[in-house]
Amino acid sequence: MRAMFNPGAADAAAVMHTAPTRLAVRHDTRAWKLQVWVSFGIAVALAGIGLAWLPGEDLDRAFMFMGYLFTLSSAFVLAKHVRDNEQRPVDTPMWNMVVWSGFALAMGLTAWGLWRMEVNPTYKAFLAVCWLFVVSSAFTLAKTLRDAHETALAEAAAQRLRHE
Repeated sequence: MRAMFNPGAADAAAVMHTAPTRLAVRHDTRAWKLQVWVSFGIAVALAGIGLAWLPGEDLDRAFMFMGYLFTLSSAFVLAKHVRDNEQRPVDTPMWNMVVWSGFALAMGLTAWGLWRMEVNPTYKAFLAVCWLFVVSSAFTLAKTLRDAHETALAEAAAQRLRHE
């Protein structure tokens, strides 16, 4: 299961069981990192532009901004939680419930806010697509950052093994 989410994780896990001369730690390419960061930046920029130019009441704009921010932060928390508990549970069942219900609440309230706003349906569709783009790119960015962290740990372990 772990290799499915992080193909380089198998290499990282093998560090302790492989001779240092046979170790090959995989890195994400620069093109992938650029794509992930550009995608995230575009998603946030489009959502910000959509929210800044949102017609209607200031309260609608404030609600949607908070909803997008809540969704974004809960997406990062959920990505970390899932990754941390991938091989074995390390968090309490209560924290598991808090993380998943927080993400569900953020998604549900933001969807409800989009649905009930009295603006042009085309504008609603734009905001919905931007919102989902932000969530998707946040998960991808979280994975990429975590992969880079695990690769750095694997390289440090390999370096220690070479010096022993």
